[in-house]
Amino acid sequence: MGTTTPPRTLAEALRLRSDDSLAGLLRARPDLLSPVPNDITQLATRAGTRASVVRALDHLDRFALQTAQALAVAPDPAPYDTLLGLLTGDGRDDGDRLGGTGAAVTAALPAALTTLRGQALVWGDDDALHLVRTARELLSPSPQRPSPTGLGPTVAEATAGMSPGRIQEILAAAGLPATHDPVSAVAALTGLFTDRTRMAGLLDTAPAEALSVLDRLVWGPPYGEVTANPAPPVRWLRDHGLLLPVSTRTVVLPREAALHLRAGRAHRVPEPVAPPVTAAAERDPRAVDAVAAGQAFAALSTVEELLKLWGTAGPPILRAGGLSVRELRRTASALDVPEPVAAFWVELAYAAGLVASDGETDERYAPTPAYDDWLELPAPDRWTRIVTAWLAATRTAGLVGGQDAKGRALSALGPELDRSAAPEVRRRVLGLLAALPAGAAPDPQSLLTRLRWERPPRASSSGPSAGHGSTAVGDHPDLRSRIALWTLDEAELLGVTGRGALSSQARALLDEGPGEAAARLAPLVPEPLGHVLLQADLTAVAPGPLERPLAEALSVLADIESKGGATVYRFTPGSVRRALDAGQAAADLHAFLAAHSRTPVPQPLSYLIDDVARRHGHLRIGAASAYVRCDDEAVLNEILADRRSAPLRLRRLAPTVLAAQTDPASLLEGLRDMGYAPAAESAEGDVLVTRAGARRTPPRTAPEPVPEGPPAPDATLLSAAVRAIRAGDTAARAVRTVPQEGAEGAEGGTDGAPAGTLPRTSPAETLVTVQAAAMTGSAVWIGYVNADGAASQRVIAPVKVEGGFVTAYDHTADEIRTYPLHRITGVAELADEQAN
Repeated sequence: MGTTTPPRTLAEALRLRSDDSLAGLLRARPDLLSPVPNDITQLATRAGTRASVVRALDHLDRFALQTAQALAVAPDPAPYDTLLGLLTGDGRDDGDRLGGTGAAVTAALPAALTTLRGQALVWGDDDALHLVRTARELLSPSPQRPSPTGLGPTVAEATAGMSPGRIQEILAAAGLPATHDPVSAVAALTGLFTDRTRMAGLLDTAPAEALSVLDRLVWGPPYGEVTANPAPPVRWLRDHGLLLPVSTRTVVLPREAALHLRAGRAHRVPEPVAPPVTAAAERDPRAVDAVAAGQAFAALSTVEELLKLWGTAGPPILRAGGLSVRELRRTASALDVPEPVAAFWVELAYAAGLVASDGETDERYAPTPAYDDWLELPAPDRWTRIVTAWLAATRTAGLVGGQDAKGRALSALGPELDRSAAPEVRRRVLGLLAALPAGAAPDPQSLLTRLRWERPPRASSSGPSAGHGSTAVGDHPDLRSRIALWTLDEAELLGVTGRGALSSQARALLDEGPGEAAARLAPLVPEPLGHVLLQADLTAVAPGPLERPLAEALSVLADIESKGGATVYRFTPGSVRRALDAGQAAADLHAFLAAHSRTPVPQPLSYLIDDVARRHGHLRIGAASAYVRCDDEAVLNEILADRRSAPLRLRRLAPTVLAAQTDPASLLEGLRDMGYAPAAESAEGDVLVTRAGARRTPPRTAPEPVPEGPPAPDATLLSAAVRAIRAGDTAARAVRTVPQEGAEGAEGGTDGAPAGTLPRTSPAETLVTVQAAAMTGSAVWIGYVNADGAASQRVIAPVKVEGGFVTAYDHTADEIRTYPLHRITGVAELADEQAN
């Protein structure tokens, strides 16, 4: 470590680190930077706080965590060989239960210790390894919180409240000589349990039933309940100290005895090597890319269909936020997908900033202006946009339909769906897929096993399971596993994977960015078509994706009947009337169909258009509160005679005009339900043209992901933070010399001044000292009072002294500053070792 004196504290160990090592610590634990510590001591204190240590432990892989757990049950400090023995055992396994794991542990332990040291969870040289106190408290066993190793308390801890007489009785039963005090008695019993030969001899005398009891406790939990009159095997164990009383009804197997029975191992199965992700199937990479591209195009079509649906009549927003179950069901029916999948598409559009609240009094969801910009992009670029948004989103659609901590249902677009771990898990899952050979689909269970090794779930992890896809998630209560399974399903829906294997365009997105991914996808996406095939049964078949203007015009003129490789549109009187309401004339419709059909326009379709156009607008409806006018009195007589018109409450105002006690929209809809084709008109008598799909929200930004803790610092921040911490530490630890006795403010001798006191010197002496320091380039210690009257002490290296000011490099602030001499309370030279 660069010094012959081992560090005595974590702060001393951090102080001995290089700047790169400190930057690595701050990068691994960014919570230590908020705010930037003043000095190394404050950094060490913050690194030992419970919240920070818990966060650091949560980010360890399984073997690094097992190493920390082993240190928590080892003596403090523990030599490297002791730690290695706790992880590999002492070789007394029957049949070498660990197999080749011992060699793997030996090879992996240095790297695990490097990780723990790098994150300031372990400090000290190999001959004296210290686990940070807070980590030891979290990982050490206690009656309220058993150790993850399954070990119990030591003999000394378990006998802390035991009477001296009882301890002497245990010594006698174990064949040990009596002692004169409890401390030496506990030491003698501990020595017996840690002596392999004597402990084996003691167990040889134990009844077979007693050994069976120990077998049930040895791997934990080490606690058991006993009656007031225990069975002989339990009584033998208790009398010989192999079971020590915790309370009147509870006994515990002491740690030293358990380690002997475990052959010295802290863990039943050490896991030094990350388990591999295995392939469940091998696919042709070209077929994978083709399938993924097809699914990517389908994903774009689904998002467009969703937002076209919400662009005409968006669903209302619940008072508590989010989408109601009824509206989600309605959306799922319109998209022809299950409700959990519909929730995914809704959340994806929201995360990409394509849909938001309209902000009106009657608040509803609607497409944003960004949706229109998105539509103008080429299909590959649209795909990379939504996939990038999915990767970064913390909103987790798989939770929809589950319950929160208070038992309330979680709704789509609701406020409780953010999970900070989601982006990291998604990227890690895709990273593991990318590590497989091209075309390989992973085995989901091996993928989960690997993820749990990289980030072991907390023992308390639990929660409701809900989600989409075919994989059963109820068997995996920890959140990260559920997110991983949802990621596999969502990646298939988006076309990131094809038949379970990662596509080459997704690999390009992860490695090289959206531009390269779009270029890889472009040749695989079908070119949009500019024609359809009209058929005599009043349908049109689109053999592939249509050009946007054609698709939009056709969606107004016809209803979509089925989707798939080819889309089937059906022409109905209602759909033709919709096109006429949008301002099209019959001649326009005939010309449109003739221009875009590869087959002749069927006669039944021409008759349908002419028939609807002939009746369209024959009736005119306007606002009186509402009226109907028609040049044909017989038509109005027919309407009045029809019983179905009774709810409209019509009466004749003139031979060609009827008045209604309802609004124009209701009157329009009512007459259409009766089989008529009325048209709305303005106050000037002109036909009103209605156009669908023009509803948009004001400009909205996409929701910001909720980060998992503080953001990762960049290189500039890390460099500045390390310099500031070093400078603050230099100032805080500077050893000062004080004036000799007789000088103003002298406190006698040449001892270092107390760190909390400001130096006091006369103005003349202050001026002389800083001038001398400027000439020699040395650093001095000053007391300074700012304009607000706040006093501080600083270490400065004066550069220039003139005009009543001193310009100096301030080691405390790590920058050049100028100080008025009259605000400097005093100055003192640094001790030689600091000045140099």
